[in-house]
Amino acid sequence: MLQKSYDWVMDKAGHRHAIWWLAAISFMESSFFPIPPDVMLIPLILAAPTRWFRIALVCTLSSVVGGYFGYAIGYFFMDTVGMAILAAFHLTEKFAAFKPLVDEYGAWVIIVKGATPIPYKLITIAAGAFHFDLAEFTFASFIARAMRFFLVAALLWKFGPPIRDFVEKRLKLVMTAMVLLIVAGFAVVKLL
Repeated sequence: MLQKSYDWVMDKAGHRHAIWWLAAISFMESSFFPIPPDVMLIPLILAAPTRWFRIALVCTLSSVVGGYFGYAIGYFFMDTVGMAILAAFHLTEKFAAFKPLVDEYGAWVIIVKGATPIPYKLITIAAGAFHFDLAEFTFASFIARAMRFFLVAALLWKFGPPIRDFVEKRLKLVMTAMVLLIVAGFAVVKLL
């Protein structure tokens, strides 16, 4: 099933309405779809590097709006639909471990986890299930998703096709480094 979904997404990346497909996939991935939008984001930016900012913005906003759908699943349907989605992606153990992190770190955990390749659907569904403040969720989601998609887009715009291989092979490492830099930056600002 995963390979069929991946092939379907790659087919849409070459479609004349690819930007709208990117928006749809980014929306769906935030709550139930298995393929991250990066598989469309990357070829779209490589095909139109001067439009990198617009493409990343569409991907970010669609992901945040899709996050509301995931939040609603967790808020209203956690015991049925939410658990079924998490079980389908083998995320039930991560869900249980997520609650203490949200309780202790609040929006920070959404920012950090949402910027990494950890399935964003885990974060959105869990935030709804834990009745996390919607305004904080929105702010944290926008920051996290913008960090992730704009970083990939800017790297592709600046360095082109060679960076694609690096990002695809080391996305987790790239995003972890970015998150560590941001957390360190906030820590320095707090200490000053």
